[in-house]
Amino acid sequence: MPRQLARELHGHEVRSVVELGWGDLDDGPLLDAVASHCDALVTVDKSLPKQQSLSGRPFAVVVLRAKSNRLTDLIPLAPLLLKALPEIAPGEVRELTR
Repeated sequence: MPRQLARELHGHEVRSVVELGWGDLDDGPLLDAVASHCDALVTVDKSLPKQQSLSGRPFAVVVLRAKSNRLTDLIPLAPLLLKALPEIAPGEVRELTR
């Protein structure tokens, strides 16, 4: 996901997987790392909820579904994401699409 999307998420601390040094982690170890550092994981990986057990995790997962993973296609989802973040509960998975 483009790191520039963070500019659209005012009021939230946004860190990328690469920035945190987790870029080489597979999904399972990545989710374990997220558990101790984040309230929510925002991803464009629509298969993540199907391939990993996310219930009971201490963070929420938001999957952004857009025409592509390009910033121009993801920016329209930013208002929906800003609305979802305060509402979503740990262990919950929510897909956002436009």
